Amino acid sequence: MSNRNYNIYFHTHTVSGIVISVVLFVIFFAGSFSFFRDEIINWERSESTANTKEIQLNYSTALDTLDKKYVLHGRNITISKPSTERRVAIYLEGTKDTLAPAKQKEGTFFYLDTQNYKSFTYEESYSLGEFLYRLHFLAQIPYPVGYYLSGFIALFFLFAIITGVLLHWKKIVSNFYVFRPKEKLKTLWTDAHTALGMIGLPFQFVYAVTGAFFMIKLLIVAPAVMALYKGDQDKLYKELEYKDPEYKFDNKKLATPFNIDQLVAKAKSNWSDFEITRVFIQNYGDANMHVVVEGEMPHDKKFTGVGKVVYRIADGKEIARKNPITQNNYLDVVKNVLYRIHYGDYGGYPLKIVSFILGIITCFVIISGVMIWLVARQKNNMPEKKRRFNAAVVRIYLAICLSMYPITALAFIAAKVFHPLSQSNLFTLYFGGWLLLAVFFIIKKNDDFTNKFCLISGSILGFLIPIANGIVSGDWFWNSFIENHIQVFVIDVFWIVLASISLYVAYHLKPKTVTKS
Repeated sequence: MSNRNYNIYFHTHTVSGIVISVVLFVIFFAGSFSFFRDEIINWERSESTANTKEIQLNYSTALDTLDKKYVLHGRNITISKPSTERRVAIYLEGTKDTLAPAKQKEGTFFYLDTQNYKSFTYEESYSLGEFLYRLHFLAQIPYPVGYYLSGFIALFFLFAIITGVLLHWKKIVSNFYVFRPKEKLKTLWTDAHTALGMIGLPFQFVYAVTGAFFMIKLLIVAPAVMALYKGDQDKLYKELEYKDPEYKFDNKKLATPFNIDQLVAKAKSNWSDFEITRVFIQNYGDANMHVVVEGEMPHDKKFTGVGKVVYRIADGKEIARKNPITQNNYLDVVKNVLYRIHYGDYGGYPLKIVSFILGIITCFVIISGVMIWLVARQKNNMPEKKRRFNAAVVRIYLAICLSMYPITALAFIAAKVFHPLSQSNLFTLYFGGWLLLAVFFIIKKNDDFTNKFCLISGSILGFLIPIANGIVSGDWFWNSFIENHIQVFVIDVFWIVLASISLYVAYHLKPKTVTKS
């Protein structure tokens, strides 16, 4: 490689990495916990449910309950299950009946408990699992700023990955086996950055690509919308199968009795192991009522197997069908594979654990990259003012990043002790506590103290999490294991293991002095 190309790759890698480092750390740290979003939700509510994406609901009872409260006639109703929990998501569109009261023409979204049929607004159903999941793509920043910011961060991360590989290409194998902890500080950080970066390379590449796709795909497809579809976005969404077919509202009462449970069971019986994940009802109670039953094959049976059946209620006929085994086209594969590999939900707990570890490794790679940048700029030939500035920048970086560990552990305790913790109180606790900790570490001006304090305090709070759960709910982790409350058990044991590891690391850390040259 020529010196010119090397310098281009080196500076591109360094600049892109430094610019995005703090936000990228937040994304990967929160994203690592997001692999256990469903478990966190169930742990927080002291609930346990079957480990399946299938909707487990008595549809007739649920619809009768909702009809008394909202009057469903003429509405489009979507029932879906966004995560593995007891509650399902319900979206009621406003009625198409022009003579109905204004209240019935309003749409509404809420969650419904599948066991007691209680409804919860989005704010009432908000949980720590949802918070961490949304934090990993910066959704707390007003839309669309947060989405686009996380998307472009993923794109810059992709540049950093590619340029990093190009920099180390000739020595990529030999450098992987080199680790010199007793050498000078820059060598230590460089070896750790290179080795761990290579271990997590496939993981990081996948998440850089899929993260950018999910968050900025609207910008990516915008030229196609304008050129190929003449600005007709709805037509594009229909061809991509993101929109359901529309059926006209006849404004006539349906004379034929119907049973949604029977239709769902009928659709499910078409294919062995088929799991129902979404039910869409159009024109409820109208003569032109249709029901779309969607589902997918378990991932151990077929990695991408999405299917659906459309029923016309007036005569009970099946008017459309998509076979999840034989009729998944290229578009289905592209859409679903990207989701599957990003969420890591197809390999059970082993894959979730590996994904979490690789996510935390990526966080360390980010921190080590920042430390390499600092050590390389602490030379005697550099002005003292610049050295102090560089040290201050890294101090702020470390304060923001490392304080996420103890504040996340504290949020788990608060979410259990004060359950249900409202969305606004959770925001205040997490972001307020995070800010106070970061400011304290910045004022303290001691990076070793920051590192050790965060690891030890996070470990202590981590050990208190299963204790808090046991005291509040009586569901100690050994009881949850015996009673097969696996999701609750997983979170308690997860924190015991994580706290033990971080405490071990904290007490074996020995601060190194920066060697100036």
